[in-house]
Amino acid sequence: MSLILIKLGISAFLGLVIGLERELKRKPVGLKTCLVISISSCLLTIVSIESASTFSELTGRTMMDPMRLAAQIVSGIGFLGAGVILRRSNDVISGLTTAAMIWGASGLGIASGAGFYLEASAGALMILISVELIPMIMKWVGPKTLREKEAKVRLIVPDGRDMTEMVKEIKKRQMKIYNVRVKDLENGMSKMELTIGTYDKRYTTDIYYDIKEITGVQNVEIETLG
Repeated sequence: MSLILIKLGISAFLGLVIGLERELKRKPVGLKTCLVISISSCLLTIVSIESASTFSELTGRTMMDPMRLAAQIVSGIGFLGAGVILRRSNDVISGLTTAAMIWGASGLGIASGAGFYLEASAGALMILISVELIPMIMKWVGPKTLREKEAKVRLIVPDGRDMTEMVKEIKKRQMKIYNVRVKDLENGMSKMELTIGTYDKRYTTDIYYDIKEITGVQNVEIETLG
């Protein structure tokens, strides 16, 4: 009984570590969810292993695969992870990392339930390093593109305004333009939607003021992606 409590305690601690990382980032799946997933996965793994051992002792031969239930946990968690993957109105996909963390929490629970404490602890540490430390290092030593952030910009301009010149003006303000979409409005105005890239340390308000200064811009709306 004490061994079972140790397994559940280790899985709860590792789930707490993963959940706390998501909670600090204000993600929809946080502390409580990761705790429940990790502990439940551990418990089901223990039940699966103990059941196989018990029935083997009663019959004198192995009647079932001790990890069959654990394999079903991995498949079942996929449905829960899919629920946090969202497609926003700006066609940006979000929630992929959180879904992966859910799957990872179940893996830590299964490993703890099966008695692989060192492996589970190393896995939790490597998950946190992969999510927190490696992206920071890559921003320092990786390509310049990794140090950029994207933003969605919507501009309302008069029909007679040369939009090509406006695009050039935006590029002069240290912004890259990845995508441009133009639409005519009924009130004699035009709407231009752009996806731009700029330095990740640059404030969204600074982008707003820079674009607002361009002659002919009537209205500016900016949304930072990611």
